[in-house]
Amino acid sequence: QVQLVESGGGLVQAGGSLRLSCAASGSIFRINTMGWYRQAPGKQRELVAGITSGGSTNYADSVKGRFTISRDSAKNTVYLQMNSLKPEDTAVYFCKADLQRTGWVRIMDYWGQGTQVTVSS
Repeated sequence: QVQLVESGGGLVQAGGSLRLSCAASGSIFRINTMGWYRQAPGKQRELVAGITSGGSTNYADSVKGRFTISRDSAKNTVYLQMNSLKPEDTAVYFCKADLQRTGWVRIMDYWGQGTQVTVSS
């Protein structure tokens, strides 16, 4: 069994900051890429930021310069530091991990349950 649990969402005023965390637990052998996605009401889920096991990162154009993704591989945890938040950043934020379970060969995607981020104007 594998679980991804997000935390750190909430309500913040425009221009403020939040830090999201996502911890993976269970029978994990190896985690490759970890990432953050978001889904606003009536919109498709979109990639916000991703980070490989080697530390390479990529960001959506809309968050470049404002958001920073990082990970602590020893803790199987990924973070998203969000600064200069805008009302259009309001969404449910999900973390995803591409991982290999102990005793398994396949690498599969696992998702967290999501955490709400609301930015007021």
